[in-house]
Amino acid sequence: MANTSFFEEMAERNAATSTTGLCSICKGSRKLCGKDRCPLMIKFYSQQKTMPLLDVKDLVGCSPPAVFVGRYGYPKVDIGPLVPPEFGDTSILDTPERWSGKSIEDIVDMRFRLVRGKYRIDATNFKTAGKIVNNIQELALTEKPVEVEANFRQRPSGRVILDDEVQPFGPSARMDDMKMGNGRFERNLEKNFYDTDLRATEAVVNAYKNGTLISEIQKAFSVGTMGVDKRRRFVPTRWSITAIDDIIGKDLLKDTKYFPTIDDYRVYQWEQLDNRWCIIMMPCTWRYELIEAWYPNTTWNPTGQDIDIISDHEFYEGRSEYAHIGGCYYAARMASNELLLKERRTAGVLVWREAHPGYVMPVGVWNVRENVRQALETKCAHYDSLEGALAHIDRVMDIKQDTWIKNSGVLKDWLIQRRIEDYY
Repeated sequence: MANTSFFEEMAERNAATSTTGLCSICKGSRKLCGKDRCPLMIKFYSQQKTMPLLDVKDLVGCSPPAVFVGRYGYPKVDIGPLVPPEFGDTSILDTPERWSGKSIEDIVDMRFRLVRGKYRIDATNFKTAGKIVNNIQELALTEKPVEVEANFRQRPSGRVILDDEVQPFGPSARMDDMKMGNGRFERNLEKNFYDTDLRATEAVVNAYKNGTLISEIQKAFSVGTMGVDKRRRFVPTRWSITAIDDIIGKDLLKDTKYFPTIDDYRVYQWEQLDNRWCIIMMPCTWRYELIEAWYPNTTWNPTGQDIDIISDHEFYEGRSEYAHIGGCYYAARMASNELLLKERRTAGVLVWREAHPGYVMPVGVWNVRENVRQALETKCAHYDSLEGALAHIDRVMDIKQDTWIKNSGVLKDWLIQRRIEDYY
């Protein structure tokens, strides 16, 4: 389901309800679908603000900087810049680390201003594709907004792209050429670009440890600027986002798994974009789980009558299969280990998320990463027992502990398996 864009999902839903004419009766004002706000109207108002500025074939503006690499048809994929029809400091448009506290309307407004240019290349043999590839790479490495001119074959069009992995962006058009001004490279990414003997995983970790934002690393990784020269390739943006969270998370675990355990049970709580979070840390060796509960009339449960609960977990040895819950799993794991590294402790980590009906649109996996980070910066509640922590969950979450336990591989193991301390 996560592979389907939001508006494709909405189109299917509209088709399914065509006999009742639900949307035509509602017209975005009566909330007949049960959502707090009409997703189509949010998109419409953002489009109305931006489309008059996009009625051109030659678009000039300051890219945040931002790039996008598609995945359909891989290794033959579309690459290109994301350019707004405006000048000045546009950096916030592609820096999700700065989006905390913004509403879905704010995020869609920002992202719809970014127009995607599309230029087809072979992701595994990009060095023969010419100057546009060089420009895209330079754009991804650039530290601050830079002026970009994109020459399109036709005027930009199409729907807003919304996905639970990738930040949304606006209309697109096939691009014949692009020009960009001079910009300074981000120093860690520049070093990785010129070091053609450094493995990509080492390049990612080095940039992260030296203070480069994860969103910046993801862009540079996606356009083939890291790794051993002969193995470099363009990576679809969707894949690169998860890859970076996974690489950094695994590197953090190399240390955190061997630290002493925390001393008690902790509960952190947080709420943003009508997503409610509770994170339990248990005084034990490393184990981890993400459980997401999608209420009816939310993004990935648009027509259901019941709450849809999905989960993935791992124990001390980690996991070898890709988490079917998607990139959110790796984002939350990475964010959790940032705190454990800071405290030089290890723990069992349970991340529980309730997505309520106000979460009417997907806005990207950054939503999980940054909100788990925010949650772990708050003052936590401390308990001497798991029972106390679960009682806290009952007080602050709509879903009660019995349902969480029923869907939790980690807690089932914790409650059933005997441990050596049980005999003392």
